[in-house]
Amino acid sequence: MEELLNNNYLRIVFSTLIIYLFIIIAIRLFGKKELAQLSVVDMVFILLISNAVQNAMVGPDSSLLGGLVAALTLFISNYIFKNLQYRFPKFGKIVEGNAIMLIYKGNVIDEHLKKAQITVDELLEAVREHGVPTVKEVDLAILEVDGNISVLSNEYQKKTVRRHKGHKIISKQEN
Repeated sequence: MEELLNNNYLRIVFSTLIIYLFIIIAIRLFGKKELAQLSVVDMVFILLISNAVQNAMVGPDSSLLGGLVAALTLFISNYIFKNLQYRFPKFGKIVEGNAIMLIYKGNVIDEHLKKAQITVDELLEAVREHGVPTVKEVDLAILEVDGNISVLSNEYQKKTVRRHKGHKIISKQEN
């Protein structure tokens, strides 16, 4: 095993896999809202985490090949992980968790807000982003497994989905 880790590129592969799994577990433990509802603090946190783990993945090897080996390891690991989630739905539930209902028929479910670690202000912001003026007009709001909040209103006749892409907000309405 020691000879294997002495090979610089195998060490990079091993270290990158460990960091990848650690980050997945940490995101799962600390909450999925971190994925889609990024505040300035969350963005700074993500940037600092990526910088903090970079050296742990590639070590002293700052060569182009070392970086490519780490990146390729991440791409392959991610592909395998996604494939496992698709093939084994129970595994996917363990990794991503379940959607959490936040509002039902105009009533905020405080217990679920606490579980999801979402403040009332954050929930109200998400409701407004979907074009619904008040919580009372929301039939259903759900924190999805990807961290986005889906809102159904007007007795389930109007559905909006908002995805953040860079600085643009893409909106789609279905009636």
